[in-house]
Amino acid sequence: MGGILKSSIARKLVMALSGLFLVLFLLQHFLINFTSVLSADLFNEISHFMGTNFFVQFLLQPVLILGVIVHFVMGIALEIKNRNARVKKYVRFNGGANSSWMSRNMIWTGLVVLAFLGLHFYDFWFPEIYHKYIAIHPEDPMRYYGETVAKFQDPIRTGLYVISFIFLALHLLHGFSSSFQTVGWHQKFYKGLRGATVAFSILIPLGFIFIALFHYINQVQ
Repeated sequence: MGGILKSSIARKLVMALSGLFLVLFLLQHFLINFTSVLSADLFNEISHFMGTNFFVQFLLQPVLILGVIVHFVMGIALEIKNRNARVKKYVRFNGGANSSWMSRNMIWTGLVVLAFLGLHFYDFWFPEIYHKYIAIHPEDPMRYYGETVAKFQDPIRTGLYVISFIFLALHLLHGFSSSFQTVGWHQKFYKGLRGATVAFSILIPLGFIFIALFHYINQVQ
């Protein structure tokens, strides 16, 4: 395994596969969060199930955390390797001639997303761990909606979420479609997928922005 991961191709493949896995989680996370706009009871019911289900908590959640770590470690390792490989500087090189802004700045958009994940863990995951396993409070199936919307009372925190989702969109606009190329998706099918990945990369972050602003505006009115 160590020898395989020394290969740039293997690292790119691992990063692509972990990225596609995280996209699936992102979609699932959005669908659950969107129910908070539709019905507090429905959001509480789904969140309670996810928060108390053994399979989700002790199998899927560790896999998700591992996926996040692997994806970002591989991305940073590839960026360092690419920078070290550029032993010659071409003064007249135009980086934008053959690549998009998103592809040239994946490391920066990725770092912003990573910082956002840190904030998100601080807001939701750590308090949940404390509530259940440290303070050992009795389970309240109706607490999830109130705890979630309370985070969007602060305009600064809401603004940080909005900015982070914009950077997530920029990261996805290149990363999502390029992941299919990396795993060897046939060019004939890739062309059809390009439109779908662009739509996903824009609509899902916009959906998260809508959720954040919806709860913020509802509380300041």
